[in-house]
Amino acid sequence: METLGKNSRRKFIGTLALGAGAGLTAMGATFKDNAMKFTAGADDSEAWFKKIKGNHRVVFDASEPNNAFGIIWTWGFYATNNGSGTPDSDITAVCVFRHNAIPFALEDSVWSKYKLGEVFNVTDNRTQKPATRNPYYNATDGDFPINGVDGIKKMQDRGAMFCACNLALSVYSGMVAKKMGLDPEAVRKEWVSAVLPGVQVVPAGIWALERAERHDCAYIFAG
Repeated sequence: METLGKNSRRKFIGTLALGAGAGLTAMGATFKDNAMKFTAGADDSEAWFKKIKGNHRVVFDASEPNNAFGIIWTWGFYATNNGSGTPDSDITAVCVFRHNAIPFALEDSVWSKYKLGEVFNVTDNRTQKPATRNPYYNATDGDFPINGVDGIKKMQDRGAMFCACNLALSVYSGMVAKKMGLDPEAVRKEWVSAVLPGVQVVPAGIWALERAERHDCAYIFAG
């Protein structure tokens, strides 16, 4: 594929920074035209939030890669609560991947095919090059900036919940498709099918944050 240079990437991200409406315009569509597509599965998402349990509940708003601190703080919330006498069964951390953090919800296949490390400026700590894999799903020492952190899969096993913004998946996949001269809908479907096991696709990240707070999760911005 054609890679995004610094100027192209700046323009690419700048367009999205104007908001979802601008991104959708760039895709040749409007939010109104695609509202049903973006909100598909809302009932499943509402049910998913009912899995939140325990006395200690938090939602991490991961809108940027930020060295994967959304995941690191998810782990840290469990680690420090365990250290102060609270078992995993009484804890729930929800981590919402939205906006530029959306690749963390995706499998290695699309990281490699679409060079997501270059698109989203994510460096693989092992190679010090743009990541061509998701370093944080089955993470081991050397993947995170600090050692000892459990990745997404291990945190899911402990009860942590991760979700992905469908709006961001749709907008970003469409813009990457346009850059590569591909069919936006085909790329969108490929990205959605590549969402990691156990990660819930929600209508939007901002939608999920509000639902998490309704389920008594304290809000923490994770970058």
